Amino acid sequence: MKSPHGEGDNLVRNSMLYREFLAEREEILRHKWIESEKAGHDIGFEKALLDWVMRHRGGWRASRPRYERSAASAN
Repeated sequence: MKSPHGEGDNLVRNSMLYREFLAEREEILRHKWIESEKAGHDIGFEKALLDWVMRHRGGWRASRPRYERSAASAN
């Protein structure tokens, strides 16, 4: 089935911004699973998101090639 948005969908899906969003979302979901296992119950997406942002986001971004280039060019 063809998308009603056609090439617009492909443009979004192939964009760097969208791929970074998906990669970050995957890390948050992984963090949610790990922290839920530790807690013995589902901690929920919002709690996992906030915890991941506070504890891991900076390091994760710094480890990404895109962010390394951005940081290097800013100096």
